[in-house]
Amino acid sequence: MPQPQFTIPIAPCEGHTGGSIACTQPHPQVYVLTWTSPPENRLTVPFLEALLTALDVIEFGDYKPGVVITTSGLPKFYSNGASLEHALTVDGFWPLLYKTFARFLSFPMPTLALIQGHAFAGGIFLAMAHDYRLGPGSKGWICVNELQFHAPLPRPVASMLKMQLPTLHFRDIALEARKFTGEQAAKLSLVDGVAHSFTDALRFINDRDLLEKAQSRSYGHIKTEMYADLLEELTPEAAERAVQRITAEYEHAESRRDDGRKWYEKWVAQQRAKSKI
Repeated sequence: MPQPQFTIPIAPCEGHTGGSIACTQPHPQVYVLTWTSPPENRLTVPFLEALLTALDVIEFGDYKPGVVITTSGLPKFYSNGASLEHALTVDGFWPLLYKTFARFLSFPMPTLALIQGHAFAGGIFLAMAHDYRLGPGSKGWICVNELQFHAPLPRPVASMLKMQLPTLHFRDIALEARKFTGEQAAKLSLVDGVAHSFTDALRFINDRDLLEKAQSRSYGHIKTEMYADLLEELTPEAAERAVQRITAEYEHAESRRDDGRKWYEKWVAQQRAKSKI
């Protein structure tokens, strides 16, 4: 096993035990960030802060440009996303989540999510912010399951999916909350292929000549321009507008349901009155 180049701790938070993100270099200029935060690699504020720190160390430290791979030290989960309670109650969660997405989308080196185990909700969104994704070759599901726990799909997140997926695939993924194997996810463009082992990830990097691409000083600039509209959606100002929009939509839906119920009760009364005539 390669020795860690560095390790960033993930502090405990709101009932989450915390853990660490370890960086190894199993191949020259291939930097593997392995996060281990039992039991499900939940996205918490400390988790995201640790991940941003790890990216900063690779970019600004004594590391030659290369390819950054993220993966899990837990065999069952790449990440099960954020708990809804944490996302709704911990100050600064949403801006930090969007900052993390933006960091990957504009990172000046190729990034690859090596999804081993389940990637649900925020977990697959984090993977979607990478340049490339490899789905699980054996056990593990990929799923956008907000529908199942009555959570909205904020516009910044929806925009990230829309940009990379055909409309019909986006419908099947978001409105049906289907679970996909790695092979099935590849057919929908959620991932670029599957990996049965780390060797498959290295082969993918070699086949795409990503180490050579990483040497270009324009790599990050091209990404930033390519994702310019999406990056604008992920700014703190846009994130705040998205929260306000969702709040207003929920309030409108609640009011509409109340008005609709009153209309229905009135309509039923009218039908009964007519039947007595």
